[in-house]
Amino acid sequence: MLASTAYDDLKVVKAQEIELGTLDMATFGVNLDGVYIYKNANSDSQFMSLERIASGFCKVVADYYPMIVGRPSVSKNGKGVMIVDPANLCMPDIAELTVTHPAEAFFETRDNVDQAKDTVKFFNLRKFYHDSGVNRLPQATYNRDNAAAIVRVIRFAGSDYVALYISMSHVLFDGLGATMFFNNWAECTRNLDNPSHTLQNPPVNDRKIVTDYFDTVTAVEPPHTKHLKEQSTVPIMPTPDNFAPILIGAPDIPAFEEQHLLHFTPDKLEQVRQDIDKTQTTNLTLAVLLSKVVLQAGIQAFNSMPKWSYVMFPYDCRKSTGIPTTYSGNLSFSAIAPLESQAVLDGSGKEIAQAIKEHCSKTSGEYAKSTIDTIENEIGVLFQAGASLCNSADSSYVGLSNLRYLPLYSIDFGYGGPEILSCDYFVREGMSRIYANKQDGGIDLVMNIKDNMFEHLKTSEELLKYADVIF
Repeated sequence: MLASTAYDDLKVVKAQEIELGTLDMATFGVNLDGVYIYKNANSDSQFMSLERIASGFCKVVADYYPMIVGRPSVSKNGKGVMIVDPANLCMPDIAELTVTHPAEAFFETRDNVDQAKDTVKFFNLRKFYHDSGVNRLPQATYNRDNAAAIVRVIRFAGSDYVALYISMSHVLFDGLGATMFFNNWAECTRNLDNPSHTLQNPPVNDRKIVTDYFDTVTAVEPPHTKHLKEQSTVPIMPTPDNFAPILIGAPDIPAFEEQHLLHFTPDKLEQVRQDIDKTQTTNLTLAVLLSKVVLQAGIQAFNSMPKWSYVMFPYDCRKSTGIPTTYSGNLSFSAIAPLESQAVLDGSGKEIAQAIKEHCSKTSGEYAKSTIDTIENEIGVLFQAGASLCNSADSSYVGLSNLRYLPLYSIDFGYGGPEILSCDYFVREGMSRIYANKQDGGIDLVMNIKDNMFEHLKTSEELLKYADVIF
């Protein structure tokens, strides 16, 4: 159990009211999560100490991220806010969990392309939930008290590996902001014995920076928004004038539990680019490959040819807007390419790459402003996006959240960075996460895709030329 002294730092948190941005409120009911697996190579008896990790968490929250212990509400003027009340903090849930199996029982392994190195290890989340005795790790939520931030230090019997599980509300961060928080938390933990230590790159939390910037921008509607409106069979529902209570009151969105993992070695990933279009990035050519094979698997699974195939990339708007890169809140938008499915089946890799690029390169502040306006004025477009961006008899969908270049391997609490990156189940069928794999320099593609579709996908000769099916 966690000693109560670990929470002492939270006693200095001051009362405050932090206004939420539209993008923050649009993520209520969605979580950010990570499973980071560390190896105790030196048999340190204090390795990944729960007390230190919890103390570091509370210190970084008290000094830099008080919003994490706030509670969402609506202000007198109808704005969504996070109220930080020292007498009623939304306390983090930090605990230790012991599994009576070694971590290796939940690993899948493959030979390393560098034969001088150890085999490449992958954490099989589905096997963990099936065999460990842990039905599900707890999910962050504002619909249960003191659960907006959940941390579990997971120890495995007879194993050098320790896993750190984190689940937090998406309202607090986007992917870049969350990664910055994890690294700042780790930095505070490493320096607990130095009370005068301050963060090297403290976060910018003021949401007014975003509001002020977009107040100066004229919106330009991206083509995918117009497309989604045209696909709606009913009039687009306008956003009510007082939309904050509606967004804040959104129910938790269940995670999608049919998760699969593909691995691409560095040479195979480069081969995808060479074979499809060597003038484009690996991320774009990977999207081309997946758009083809996922569409083909869907046709087989649903025995139907959908009219539209969608490719989606979230993109960070900090650089293009000049908003500080240390801004901690939500500032990510979706770039979506609506493609005719027949063109995806018949087109060359270069043609599909160009079509995706044409749509998904529209990432300016003007397009981002249009997304904010859509949430505030035409919320029905979001419902139409939910209906279209999925794999069904009517549509094919590949969503790619690229975490490959985020500094996840640098999350060092004083014991070295993680050896293996993984995640819990996350929301939305059709979404995938791209993680860097430092063991061989390749990438891991965690896919949310229906099991019946994956049965067809995992036998695709086109896919198997490049990817290794892990589970």
